[in-house]
Amino acid sequence: MRYEGELKGKAKEIKGGAKEQLGKVVGNAEMQDKGEREKYEGRIQEKMGKARRKVGEAVEDLGDRIAG
Repeated sequence: MRYEGELKGKAKEIKGGAKEQLGKVVGNAEMQDKGEREKYEGRIQEKMGKARRKVGEAVEDLGDRIAG
């Protein structure tokens, strides 16, 4: 799947943000910190997925130019 890394990263970012907010609401600093980390990890995963996709597209384009 072409966008799998990006989608999984975005989902993790959203889940982490929700956990962070819930931690704030209930006054649970540990939950808030864990949510913050998950949100950050999700952003990184999303960016890595996007970079991986862009490299793959560039390689495909180069292959098409060589073949055509």
